[in-house]
Amino acid sequence: MLLRKGGIRETGGKFRVEHETVWLYPTYEHQQLELLKPNYMAQVQPVESGWHPSQVRIGSWAKITDSVQIMQADAIARLLPFHIWNMQFVTERLKWKPTQPLQGLFLRVYTLPEPQIIPYIESYGSCKSWIDLQAAIALDEAYPVLGETEYQQQVNAIRGAADESVRT
Repeated sequence: MLLRKGGIRETGGKFRVEHETVWLYPTYEHQQLELLKPNYMAQVQPVESGWHPSQVRIGSWAKITDSVQIMQADAIARLLPFHIWNMQFVTERLKWKPTQPLQGLFLRVYTLPEPQIIPYIESYGSCKSWIDLQAAIALDEAYPVLGETEYQQQVNAIRGAADESVRT
C-alpha cells in the first residue's frame, strides 16, 4: 500500500489518481530516514538535497487496483503493517490539511524481466506524485511480485484493517 496526500505541486493542492497503471520511478526528494519504520531505513541511501542521477533505473510497474480514504487517527494504527512510514509521520500527514483524506493506494506490482535505464530529465524532478516518462518502456513479459491468491489476501487484510466508514 502506498500512502499519498498531495502537496504543493499537486493540481489544486489535492492528490488524485491520474493513471491506473504506473511506473515505479525512484525518487530522491525529501529523503528523511526518521520518517520510515526502522526496518526500512537501511534500504535508503541518503543524498544531498536537489541531487538527481544522470540515469534512472526502472525495474517495475504497478496497477492501482483499489484505494481507501483515511480520515481517522484510529485507522492509521490498524493500517501501520501495510506501508513503510512510521506512526508519527503518518499521523502528521493526516493532520496536515485535515479536511483532505490520506489516500491508501493498493498496488499490484510487476517486475520487468530486465530493468530499463533511462536518462534523467529535469521535468522528472521536484516534489510531485506523477510524471510522464519521455522514454517508452514495454510492459511485455513483466511478472507479478505476488501471485493472485497472495495479492488478494493482502488486499483483504488491508480492507479488513480499514473501517467501513473510510473506504472508497
